[in-house]
Amino acid sequence: MYFLNLIKPKGMTSFDVVRFLRKKIGIKQIGHSGTLDPLAYGVMQVGVGKATKLLDYLQSDKEYIADIQFGYETSTYDNEGDKFFVKKPDFSFSDLENALNSFLGVSIQIPPKYSAIKSGGKKLCDLARNNIDIDILDFGREIEIYSIELMYFNGFDKAKIKVNCKKGTYIRSLVYDLGKKLDCGAYLADLQRTRAGNFIYSNANNLDDLNYQKINPLDVLQIEKYELDFNEYSKIVNGGFILPKKHLCDDKILLTKDNKLVSIAVLSDNLIRPKKIFKDC
Repeated sequence: MYFLNLIKPKGMTSFDVVRFLRKKIGIKQIGHSGTLDPLAYGVMQVGVGKATKLLDYLQSDKEYIADIQFGYETSTYDNEGDKFFVKKPDFSFSDLENALNSFLGVSIQIPPKYSAIKSGGKKLCDLARNNIDIDILDFGREIEIYSIELMYFNGFDKAKIKVNCKKGTYIRSLVYDLGKKLDCGAYLADLQRTRAGNFIYSNANNLDDLNYQKINPLDVLQIEKYELDFNEYSKIVNGGFILPKKHLCDDKILLTKDNKLVSIAVLSDNLIRPKKIFKDC
C-alpha cells in the first residue's frame, strides 16, 4: 500500500484519474481525497491498495491559486456555466484587498448548486441539471480561510489570488461571494490546487510520467507512532489491546513493526485498541 501525489489535468474528473490509474497500474483498489472540478487542475492525494483506508487520516488543508473575472456571473460560478453581464467593475486595489480580507476566518459558506454535495444520495449538480428544485441555503457549511493573498490585479476586471483554507471550502463560492461584496459580479476563470495537506505541486507526478513516486504512509501521516514488540504485535493483529510502555499524547496512534504500518489504533483508558489492521502490509 502506498500514496501517490499526482497532478489532475484540466478536463478530467477526479474519478477519471482513478479509472486511468486502475488501468495503468493494474490495481483496482485506488481512491482519492478531495474532489477537483473538471475545470481545475493540481494536486490529488491518491491511495493505492489498503492505503485507500488511510485517506481520511491525511492532512487535508488546501492551497489554491484562482483567476477571477469580474463584471459577470455564471450559473456554475466558473467559466463552464451560462455567463451573464452584471455590472462594470469599479473598485480600487485597496477595495479588493479589504473585500478579500473580510473572508478570513470561520464563516458559513453556501456551496454552488452545481457541486458534488449530496442530497438524498444524489449530487446537487445532477439535481440541478435535471431542473429539480433545491434550496441551496439548506446546504450552508462552516469553512475556514486561513489566508488570502492578492497576487495580481489589472486595475479593472481581472485578478489572481492565493487561498489557504480548510477542507470543504468552495473557491467558486468564494469568488461568487466576492463579486457580490464588490457589487459587480465575478466568476472563477481558472483554478490550480497547489497543496493538499503535505502533498505539494512541485513534488507531484504527471499522469503520463513513466513511473510514479510511491509514498510510504508513515512518511506523510501526521499521527503519533508507536513501535510494537513481538508480543504486542501478536495481540494487535489478532484484534486484542495492549498497555502502552510509554506516555502517548494523542488519541490516535500509528502502530508499526519494522517500519511497516500494522494498525491505526485509538488510545482509550490508557489502552491501545486497533481500529484498522494492516496485517499483510
